[in-house]
Amino acid sequence: MNIQTDKIILLVGMMGSGKTSVGKRLAQKLGLPFVDGDREIEKAAGLSLVDVLKCFGPEEYRAGEARVMKRLLSAEPCVLASGGGSFVCEQTRLLARQKAVTVWLKADVDIICSRTAGRRHRPFLKGDDTGLRDKIENYIKEEYPYYSEADIVVETREEQVSETVARVLKALEDFFAAKA
Repeated sequence: MNIQTDKIILLVGMMGSGKTSVGKRLAQKLGLPFVDGDREIEKAAGLSLVDVLKCFGPEEYRAGEARVMKRLLSAEPCVLASGGGSFVCEQTRLLARQKAVTVWLKADVDIICSRTAGRRHRPFLKGDDTGLRDKIENYIKEEYPYYSEADIVVETREEQVSETVARVLKALEDFFAAKA
Protein backbone atom coordinates (compact mmCIF):
# COMPACT_ATOMS: atom_id res chain seq x y z
CA MET A 1 0.00 0.00 0.00
CA ASN A 2 1.51 3.26 -1.10
CA ILE A 3 -0.89 6.14 -0.66
CA GLN A 4 0.64 9.57 -0.29
CA THR A 5 -1.62 12.56 -0.44
CA ASP A 6 -1.75 16.16 0.63
CA LYS A 7 -5.54 15.99 0.62
CA ILE A 8 -8.09 15.08 3.23
CA ILE A 9 -9.74 11.69 2.81
CA LEU A 10 -13.40 12.57 3.34
CA LEU A 11 -15.78 9.72 4.09
CA VAL A 12 -19.39 10.50 3.18
CA GLY A 13 -22.58 8.49 3.38
CA MET A 14 -25.70 7.88 5.39
CA MET A 15 -25.77 7.50 9.13
CA GLY A 16 -24.88 3.89 9.85
CA SER A 17 -22.80 3.45 6.70
CA GLY A 18 -19.62 2.97 8.73
CA LYS A 19 -17.86 6.33 8.37
CA THR A 20 -16.59 6.45 11.95
CA SER A 21 -15.60 2.81 12.39
CA VAL A 22 -14.00 2.59 8.92
CA GLY A 23 -12.47 6.07 9.30
CA LYS A 24 -10.65 5.29 12.54
CA ARG A 25 -9.02 2.16 11.11
CA LEU A 26 -8.32 3.77 7.74
CA ALA A 27 -6.53 6.65 9.45
CA GLN A 28 -4.34 4.18 11.35
CA LYS A 29 -3.44 2.37 8.13
CA LEU A 30 -2.60 5.65 6.37
CA GLY A 31 -0.76 7.17 9.32
CA LEU A 32 -3.12 10.14 9.34
CA PRO A 33 -5.15 11.68 12.15
CA PHE A 34 -8.82 10.77 12.35
CA VAL A 35 -11.46 13.49 12.75
CA ASP A 36 -15.12 12.78 13.41
CA GLY A 37 -17.32 15.55 11.99
CA ASP A 38 -20.18 14.79 14.37
CA ARG A 39 -17.89 15.09 17.43
CA GLU A 40 -16.57 18.38 16.08
CA ILE A 41 -20.13 19.72 15.75
CA GLU A 42 -20.80 18.69 19.36
CA LYS A 43 -17.60 20.40 20.52
CA ALA A 44 -18.43 23.60 18.62
CA ALA A 45 -21.98 23.71 20.00
CA GLY A 46 -21.20 22.42 23.48
CA LEU A 47 -24.19 20.09 23.09
CA SER A 48 -24.97 16.59 21.86
CA LEU A 49 -26.19 16.32 18.28
CA VAL A 50 -29.69 15.48 19.52
CA ASP A 51 -29.70 18.60 21.72
CA VAL A 52 -28.34 20.82 18.93
CA LEU A 53 -31.25 19.72 16.74
CA LYS A 54 -33.76 20.09 19.59
CA CYS A 55 -32.53 23.56 20.62
CA PHE A 56 -31.88 25.12 17.23
CA GLY A 57 -33.95 23.18 14.70
CA PRO A 58 -32.89 21.47 11.47
CA GLU A 59 -31.94 24.60 9.50
CA GLU A 60 -29.54 25.95 12.12
CA TYR A 61 -28.23 22.43 12.75
CA ARG A 62 -27.31 22.14 9.05
CA ALA A 63 -25.87 25.69 8.98
CA GLY A 64 -23.65 24.89 11.95
CA GLU A 65 -22.64 21.62 10.36
CA ALA A 66 -21.64 23.50 7.18
CA ARG A 67 -19.51 25.94 9.21
CA VAL A 68 -17.75 23.08 10.99
CA MET A 69 -17.17 21.20 7.71
CA LYS A 70 -15.72 24.34 6.12
CA ARG A 71 -13.23 24.60 8.98
CA LEU A 72 -12.38 20.88 8.90
CA LEU A 73 -11.93 20.82 5.11
CA SER A 74 -9.47 23.71 5.41
CA ALA A 75 -7.26 21.80 7.86
CA GLU A 76 -4.29 19.51 7.39
CA PRO A 77 -4.63 16.09 5.70
CA CYS A 78 -6.57 13.60 7.79
CA VAL A 79 -9.29 11.02 7.47
CA LEU A 80 -12.51 12.94 8.07
CA ALA A 81 -15.80 11.18 8.76
CA SER A 82 -18.49 13.66 7.75
CA GLY A 83 -21.82 14.00 9.46
CA GLY A 84 -24.50 11.96 7.71
CA GLY A 85 -26.14 14.78 5.79
CA SER A 86 -23.25 17.24 5.57
CA PHE A 87 -22.34 16.34 1.97
CA VAL A 88 -25.81 17.45 0.86
CA CYS A 89 -24.68 21.06 1.41
CA GLU A 90 -23.42 22.52 -1.87
CA GLN A 91 -20.74 24.60 -0.12
CA THR A 92 -19.34 21.45 1.50
CA ARG A 93 -19.30 19.52 -1.79
CA LEU A 94 -17.54 22.38 -3.61
CA LEU A 95 -14.90 22.71 -0.91
CA ALA A 96 -14.46 18.93 -0.80
CA ARG A 97 -13.71 18.88 -4.55
CA GLN A 98 -10.77 21.23 -3.92
CA LYS A 99 -9.44 19.95 -0.61
CA ALA A 100 -10.35 16.28 -0.37
CA VAL A 101 -10.69 12.92 -1.99
CA THR A 102 -14.25 11.85 -1.25
CA VAL A 103 -15.19 8.26 -0.54
CA TRP A 104 -18.87 7.35 -0.42
CA LEU A 105 -19.51 4.42 1.88
CA LYS A 106 -22.69 3.27 0.18
CA ALA A 107 -24.97 1.09 2.27
CA ASP A 108 -28.34 -0.38 1.37
CA VAL A 109 -31.47 0.20 3.39
CA ASP A 110 -31.26 -3.13 5.27
CA ILE A 111 -27.73 -2.44 6.51
CA ILE A 112 -28.58 1.11 7.58
CA CYS A 113 -31.71 -0.05 9.39
CA SER A 114 -29.86 -2.80 11.26
CA ARG A 115 -27.05 -0.42 12.26
CA THR A 116 -29.30 2.45 13.37
CA ALA A 117 -32.18 0.63 15.08
CA GLY A 118 -32.36 1.57 18.74
CA ARG A 119 -29.59 4.17 18.45
CA ARG A 120 -30.85 7.28 20.25
CA HIS A 121 -27.79 9.45 19.52
CA ARG A 122 -28.82 9.87 15.88
CA PRO A 123 -30.58 13.24 15.83
CA PHE A 124 -32.58 12.73 12.66
CA LEU A 125 -33.97 9.37 13.79
CA LYS A 126 -35.52 10.50 17.06
CA GLY A 127 -38.34 8.50 18.54
CA ASP A 128 -38.74 4.76 18.56
CA ASP A 129 -37.97 2.53 15.60
CA THR A 130 -41.54 2.72 14.24
CA GLY A 131 -41.28 3.79 10.63
CA LEU A 132 -37.46 3.56 10.69
CA ARG A 133 -37.30 1.87 7.30
CA ASP A 134 -39.51 4.58 5.74
CA LYS A 135 -37.33 7.32 7.25
CA ILE A 136 -34.18 5.66 5.93
CA GLU A 137 -35.69 5.13 2.48
CA ASN A 138 -36.63 8.82 2.34
CA TYR A 139 -33.10 9.87 3.32
CA ILE A 140 -31.69 7.54 0.65
CA LYS A 141 -33.96 9.09 -1.99
CA GLU A 142 -32.99 12.62 -0.91
CA GLU A 143 -29.28 12.20 -0.23
CA TYR A 144 -27.88 9.49 -2.55
CA PRO A 145 -27.86 11.82 -5.59
CA TYR A 146 -25.45 14.10 -3.67
CA TYR A 147 -23.28 11.24 -2.43
CA SER A 148 -22.99 10.00 -6.02
CA GLU A 149 -20.76 13.04 -6.69
CA ALA A 150 -18.01 11.46 -4.55
CA ASP A 151 -14.70 10.55 -6.21
CA ILE A 152 -14.89 6.92 -5.06
CA VAL A 153 -17.80 4.63 -4.17
CA VAL A 154 -17.31 1.64 -1.88
CA GLU A 155 -20.29 -0.55 -1.04
CA THR A 156 -20.51 -1.40 2.65
CA ARG A 157 -21.65 -4.87 3.53
CA GLU A 158 -22.32 -7.04 6.54
CA GLU A 159 -18.64 -7.84 7.03
CA GLN A 160 -15.78 -7.14 9.39
CA VAL A 161 -14.75 -3.48 9.43
CA SER A 162 -11.22 -4.56 8.45
CA GLU A 163 -12.60 -5.99 5.19
CA THR A 164 -14.35 -2.71 4.34
CA VAL A 165 -11.15 -0.81 5.19
CA ALA A 166 -9.16 -3.09 2.86
CA ARG A 167 -11.62 -2.38 0.03
CA VAL A 168 -11.43 1.39 0.69
CA LEU A 169 -7.62 1.24 0.64
CA LYS A 170 -7.69 -0.63 -2.67
CA ALA A 171 -10.12 1.93 -4.13
CA LEU A 172 -7.86 4.78 -2.94
CA GLU A 173 -4.78 3.11 -4.47
CA ASP A 174 -6.62 2.69 -7.78
CA PHE A 175 -7.85 6.30 -7.66
CA PHE A 176 -4.37 7.74 -7.03
CA ALA A 177 -2.76 5.43 -9.61
CA ALA A 178 -5.22 6.67 -12.24
CA LYS A 179 -4.34 10.29 -11.33
CA ALA A 180 -0.56 9.68 -11.58
